[in-house]
Amino acid sequence: MSITLEDARRVIAAAEAHAQQIGQPMNVAVVDAGGNLVAHVRQDGAWIGSIDISISKAWTSRAFDIATKDLSENAQPTQQFFGIHSTNGGRVAIFAGGVPLARDGVVVGAVGVSGGSGDQDQAVAEAGRAAF
Repeated sequence: MSITLEDARRVIAAAEAHAQQIGQPMNVAVVDAGGNLVAHVRQDGAWIGSIDISISKAWTSRAFDIATKDLSENAQPTQQFFGIHSTNGGRVAIFAGGVPLARDGVVVGAVGVSGGSGDQDQAVAEAGRAAF
């Protein structure tokens, strides 16, 4: 099982709607079970620097099957995953905005969002996941 383009578009549409509702332009990326990019959108006015960040958040969430917000809490100094952000060629994102997408209890992909505060990114990612 994995993410189809139709799935990715549905997730992105819901995330975009929430981003518009809160008034914060976002980048939204969806990856499949292998962590490969299925779809990405950069809303008008969203930071170009957040393109790669949104993709990295989605990849990280799928690579470790965890919300990046939760990984972040365990990646602080003195915590068990401190330094994880320097692994995988620096691709690991350890801040809010990446959430796994599961079907029948199996993680089949992830969504990553970047462009606002951590709380905004997380809320938009969760809105996308709710549409999955």
